[in-house]
Amino acid sequence: MALSAALLTSCSTDSGTAEATTTDAATPRLTLSYDGGVLVLDTQSLDVVGSAEVDGFTRLNPAGDDRHVLISTGNSFTALDTGTWTDGGSHYTTAPALTDVAFEAKTPGHVVRHDGKTVLFDDGTGLVRVFDPAALSQGTPDTTEFTTPEAHHGVAVELSDGSLLTTVGNEDERTGIVVLDRDRKEIARNEDCPGVHGEAVAADETVVVGCQNGLLIYRDGVITKVTSPDPYGRIGNQAGDENSPILLGDYKTDPDAELERPERVSLTDTATGQLTLVDLGTSYTFRSLGRAPHGEALVLGTDGALHVIDPNTKAVSRTVDILEPWTEPDQWQSPRPALYVQDHTAYVTDPANKKIHTIDLDTWSVSGHADLPETPNEITGVTG
Repeated sequence: MALSAALLTSCSTDSGTAEATTTDAATPRLTLSYDGGVLVLDTQSLDVVGSAEVDGFTRLNPAGDDRHVLISTGNSFTALDTGTWTDGGSHYTTAPALTDVAFEAKTPGHVVRHDGKTVLFDDGTGLVRVFDPAALSQGTPDTTEFTTPEAHHGVAVELSDGSLLTTVGNEDERTGIVVLDRDRKEIARNEDCPGVHGEAVAADETVVVGCQNGLLIYRDGVITKVTSPDPYGRIGNQAGDENSPILLGDYKTDPDAELERPERVSLTDTATGQLTLVDLGTSYTFRSLGRAPHGEALVLGTDGALHVIDPNTKAVSRTVDILEPWTEPDQWQSPRPALYVQDHTAYVTDPANKKIHTIDLDTWSVSGHADLPETPNEITGVTG
């Protein structure tokens, strides 16, 4: 990874208050990937406050401490210090910088944050690492580790009682989940989940993973299967809200499609197991799903609009026009509009025009725009 001139030299992650500017309040920032690097933006002005050159296809994940973003590329999860944080009630900003904190991985995969812990999954080895993200400001944190019996494209989450939920699979197939107690002794298993993919947490520390024929719901030591209404009804990407029992998911029904462009999404009540399909009248992609601050389900459609679904009525309650209509690219790594929600604002990237747009989620109106120096791909952020 090479730094651009806009950034500090690679350093340990503790910037120190002597190098920082004190601010009156926390300063949230965004991180956007592009072909060749990452950009860091101020959320209010949308000005670029830093950038870094990064070789290869880059994936972005908030690290869980409201300051760092984990960059997945090549053979590591590397921490980017976005240069904004709060310490003891005081707020600071400094120039963003890539750090020398890197977790080596053969194939860096999912990053999950829950209950003050961050969990990394290495698809190439099945190695699961758990750490306290608050320790990132002092350098590479201590980790606890577990390795799945076989490597696969998987995911893991550690719960508040120390138990660990991981997917089950190998390089040929993925079949379900297993839950291990604090001592890593098996307490629950379900392998009626072909093609298991994705993870989200709903209310009451309910963990949900998707299957090609529905969902698996884990809560209080019990795994429950929710079956799709179609023989092949794949839910592979989910957006949860830890204050709501309702889970938003995608929904695909063609097992033979090279690229299916679905027009329905799934809403699952994790308390009752009821799965409802909502017809949007437009397609969307895996970067289209989000949740608003009051639990509304958000879907960015290829018609250029943000579709707002009421979790109680299970119906689209409004749409907000943002972009010109667009088409999902054939390659999943290619840039396409992406949705990211922070507090009461939604951020939507516009790769075709090298722009970013903001939507006020209280007034449901487009509130801002900015030009970008690069074509954006993934987007995430930190609150500072």
